[in-house]
Amino acid sequence: MERRRSGAAARTDLRAARASLPDELGSAVDRFQRHVSAERGLSEHTVRAYLGDVVSLLADVANSGPGLDQVTLPALRSWLAGQHAQGISRATLARRAASVRTFTAWAHRTGLLAVDPGPRLTAPSKHRALPSVLRADQADSAMTASAAGAEQGDPVALRDHALLELLYATGIRVAELCGLDLDDIDHERRLLRVLGKGKRERAVPFGVPADAALERWLSAGRPELRTGGSGPAVFLGARGGRLDQRMARRVVHDAVQAVPGAADLGPHGLRHSAATHLLEGGADLRSVQELLGHATLATTQLYTHVTVDRLKAIHDRTHPRS
Repeated sequence: MERRRSGAAARTDLRAARASLPDELGSAVDRFQRHVSAERGLSEHTVRAYLGDVVSLLADVANSGPGLDQVTLPALRSWLAGQHAQGISRATLARRAASVRTFTAWAHRTGLLAVDPGPRLTAPSKHRALPSVLRADQADSAMTASAAGAEQGDPVALRDHALLELLYATGIRVAELCGLDLDDIDHERRLLRVLGKGKRERAVPFGVPADAALERWLSAGRPELRTGGSGPAVFLGARGGRLDQRMARRVVHDAVQAVPGAADLGPHGLRHSAATHLLEGGADLRSVQELLGHATLATTQLYTHVTVDRLKAIHDRTHPRS
């Protein structure tokens, strides 16, 4: 409930900031919003982040004048420097710089800006922290404990076991999991049809344990929770509606916390773990990129650092001349 209030408050603040802009700038924001939401098909969360960054910039440049001609490279740099002075993190500064570069590129293409100053705007490089992951034995312990909890046939326990097995087996995002419909599952070939970021569709395989847990949930658990409003959703909440992402995160946190020595991870931690274990098992980067739905190979390459660190740790621990 608190997150919903925070999201609503953020939307209210954004609308208020947008309304305070001069007409020309406000009109540009409205057109940009249509571009990123309708034409590019970005998620509501991403659109809101883009708009917040752009409105922040335009509110700053509006102090110098009411038109887009005030959006110059010095103005962009001044705005970003002000953000840095407020103690904004490197990662957030990098995202905000990327947002306004997207905006200025669009404004230039549509004739709103004579020159695009965005490509010359740089931000402090963000630190790429290595993701925390489970060891393979820890992941196995979490799945085994979840399977034991589902033995009594409680529908929620059956759902939670299928959820954990599927997240770890496929490495899909929690939003992708909660968005699954019944006809997205190809039981015969053990494939999921997943709609990822940017509405890119991909097929993701899953193994026998996930298949068994999913089949038991669908045959014995889901019918117990299903209501007239359940629709085609694969995973249901206790009241029969489509499972909420926050509840899915809680299920993963609770399962992982029960494993001795495991880091406190959520669904994204299982995604990191799945990618790491695939690479450690010999999968190539391109295949893992396709499975995870990464737009670029650079994102997938982050996991190679994790596996190299593990190899170094094993070497240091076991080699007589390490």
